[in-house]
Amino acid sequence: MPARSRFSRDLLAWATPLLILLGLVGLLLRQGSDRLQAVPALVIGVALLLQSAWSRRRRRRALLTALQDQRGEC
Repeated sequence: MPARSRFSRDLLAWATPLLILLGLVGLLLRQGSDRLQAVPALVIGVALLLQSAWSRRRRRRALLTALQDQRGEC
């Protein structure tokens, strides 16, 4: 698996907040039923942010469990 360039990692790190910002700006600048076009970007951005936080929490919990198990063996 090739290593990602620094630019692509930075771009991926900013993708979710920028998607949420795009959805919010779309909601603010559009009028009437045109506002509905901005909702999918906002919903997807929030869902990606929540999924990322949930995954990070699971990984940290698994790491803590592994460390505690290893500590108990010593």
